Amino acid sequence: MSAILKHRLSNFVGGEWISAKAREVLPVPNPATEEILAEVPLSTESDVDTAVEAARKAFAKWEEMPVTERVRILFRFRERLVEQIDSLARTVTEENGKTLSESKAEIWRGIEVVEFAAGMPSLMKGEVTPQVSRGVDMEMVRCPVGVVAGITPFNFPVMVPLWMIPLALAAGNTFILKPSERTPLSAVRLMELAAEAGVPEGVLNLVHGGKEAVDALLRHPGIEAVSFVGSQPVAEYVYTTGAACGKRVQALSGAKNHHIVHSDAHLESAVRSVAGSAFGCAGQRCMAGSVAVVVEPIADRFVDMLREAADAVRVGNGLEEGTEQGPLIREEHRARVLQRMEQGLAEGAVMVRDGRREMKELARGYFLGPTLLDRVRPEMTVAREELFAPVLSVIRVRDLDEAIRVVNRSRYGNAAVLYTESGKAARKFREEVEAGMLGINVGVPVPSAYYPFSGWKQSFYGDLHANGKDAVEFYTRKKMVTSRWFGGGD
Repeated sequence: MSAILKHRLSNFVGGEWISAKAREVLPVPNPATEEILAEVPLSTESDVDTAVEAARKAFAKWEEMPVTERVRILFRFRERLVEQIDSLARTVTEENGKTLSESKAEIWRGIEVVEFAAGMPSLMKGEVTPQVSRGVDMEMVRCPVGVVAGITPFNFPVMVPLWMIPLALAAGNTFILKPSERTPLSAVRLMELAAEAGVPEGVLNLVHGGKEAVDALLRHPGIEAVSFVGSQPVAEYVYTTGAACGKRVQALSGAKNHHIVHSDAHLESAVRSVAGSAFGCAGQRCMAGSVAVVVEPIADRFVDMLREAADAVRVGNGLEEGTEQGPLIREEHRARVLQRMEQGLAEGAVMVRDGRREMKELARGYFLGPTLLDRVRPEMTVAREELFAPVLSVIRVRDLDEAIRVVNRSRYGNAAVLYTESGKAARKFREEVEAGMLGINVGVPVPSAYYPFSGWKQSFYGDLHANGKDAVEFYTRKKMVTSRWFGGGD
């Protein structure tokens, strides 16, 4: 059976495309054109039960497969992703809105995790201490945790599932993916490519849906661990609910990333980097720079240069050549962003560049152009809350000390960036800023796959982060063996 039947998507369970029992469906529009691409079912608790049963059944054989054989399948999966990157990027752009170049960059970031996971024969090695006592040896071995669920967001519909699936599978777990109901088509293609690569039936499953499906995954006794990426309120809910049900949970949350522009910064480079971070992917990424904290006396010049950079951004359909920024994901999201912008103006912010001009120029689609607000104060809503949009707030400060205080008063601690030519300032920033991922003259400081994606404060709930050695720890559990042997032969 095809994954799509009259544009209604199916779940992928036990190696087959099956219709969900859901009665309710949602349309999946192209956010640049508003064309309906498909209908996604909001799966029920019964649908989740079916997927868990298939995953648990497959786990017994998958766990016993040698890790070297598991990663050979990942090698084939990696090759399928590379071969299909153009068509997969087009799918991402059609359902998400980002540009084709951004979609390809996302997929390559995901492929990097597949490559890292292919090292699992070394990554999950245990430890041995012989002769801890006379005739007694001690060893630690790693085992898979069982059935793992992944709940992923709309903004990176290929990369974030690939943060989870390869590492979980290589470690010997089986997996159930619940992708965002806003961008389900990319997940469908991932299932198809994984099946083509030889992932056995039931090892990798997909259940479409919304809150009912999420709740069923969090509470199901057959699921041992849950990995989540999404907004802060939902991340907190996922973490507290899943943990209360006895599950291992990692929940990557929201962000309000600050970019400090020091008085000695190379301004041309800083402006280019800040603009790319704030307006790339339409600001819909948790690593986007959303507040520029500018040290006087360079603020006026920086704002003027940033306005020029924002004016130069070409907004439009991500499938069209030359487009540099696509639309927001949905009309209701854009409406919330516009409300926050108006609130910022009412609280005293100054509009330097109004992205609503692109709304007037582009009649169809959920567009909002680069928006720049100056004279923002740290207590304003636009400075505190995640907007997830191409809206950049500028806060002016006296010196680096005040800038760091502004960053640290945020309840989020995902990422922060400093633009400077001073090693002393960079070291102070590194030591004092309360965020897990720092950039020094780097606008989007995303760690490579072999390091953890390490948000702090309300940007993360849990103990073990995504990617790197943390992920190996998350997808395995330790078994300690203490042994002693008595006589009984040569």
